[in-house]
Amino acid sequence: MTTPDRIKVPEAFWVGVDRLNIGRTAILRGAELPLGVATGEVPVTTEQFFALWRALEAVVGSEAGLRLSRTLDSSVMPPSFVVAHHARTLGDALERVARFKSLCAPEVLEIRGEGGQCVIEGRWPHAFSPTPTSLAEATITSLVELGRAVSDGEVRPHRVELRRARNAEVAAYFDCPIAWEAEADRLILDAADLERPFGTYNADLLAILDQALAGRLDAQTPAASLSEQVRWLIRRSLTAGRPELRSVARELAISERSLQRRLEEEGNSFQSLLSDIRHQLALEHLRDPGLDVAEIAYLLGYDDQGSFYRAFQKWEGQTPAAWRGAER
Repeated sequence: MTTPDRIKVPEAFWVGVDRLNIGRTAILRGAELPLGVATGEVPVTTEQFFALWRALEAVVGSEAGLRLSRTLDSSVMPPSFVVAHHARTLGDALERVARFKSLCAPEVLEIRGEGGQCVIEGRWPHAFSPTPTSLAEATITSLVELGRAVSDGEVRPHRVELRRARNAEVAAYFDCPIAWEAEADRLILDAADLERPFGTYNADLLAILDQALAGRLDAQTPAASLSEQVRWLIRRSLTAGRPELRSVARELAISERSLQRRLEEEGNSFQSLLSDIRHQLALEHLRDPGLDVAEIAYLLGYDDQGSFYRAFQKWEGQTPAAWRGAER
């Protein structure tokens, strides 16, 4: 069964952003996502998750995934990696990471044997755009770091294959043969290394952690609704003008009539979602002293300030200026 296209952005991602001295708001704005994504209140789709990583690349550079992963330590590891560090061997740890990744997110970590080697490659089944370089390299880096935790000396990659062009910082970190501009991002280990033991192996603790994480995953909420997907598409396209039902339906690859009907089944309409998003964004923008009302009206896709004023009066019963003044 395919995992629903719904991701709660790991807190480790935001901790890494903080440690790189980047404002979370800057990343969210770059990805055109709401503030609730940074607090875990709002889940994202695969493409929205990709947008976060691309926004990070725009600020940090193409080495963003490597740098972010290297800022992390055991205190902020995702639960799947905490469990993996108490596994019996590296192979056991990798299998656990792969299993929990497939349960936690619409992500597949393929692990296969090829002629005395172990090839590890990530896939995102719901993606319709290439995996960001930073995300792919963050995954590989986290697995390399896991290999460095074995008790009898660190595991070095046999080879790494990367889609990116040659990069000195990346080459220095992996310190192994690298195939640049490859068809996919892959980590290749010697199969014998999979039997290397972890000094932190604890069978009893591992059983407890396995059970706790499995229970946590069982409680996950269902897939993102159509209304949530429409909300994101509306938000993304607002600054280009008033979003239209036609364009949103085209992006979702369904007819306008089907989109309207399915939204009605979820108790919504396109116009109500558009109004809700504009209301939410209006309040967010008004809290930013660097934006004047004319700029906010533009960001919300209004043709003129008057239309924005009338809508805001309907939402809040007062003018934008009065609401902003009361918030200070």
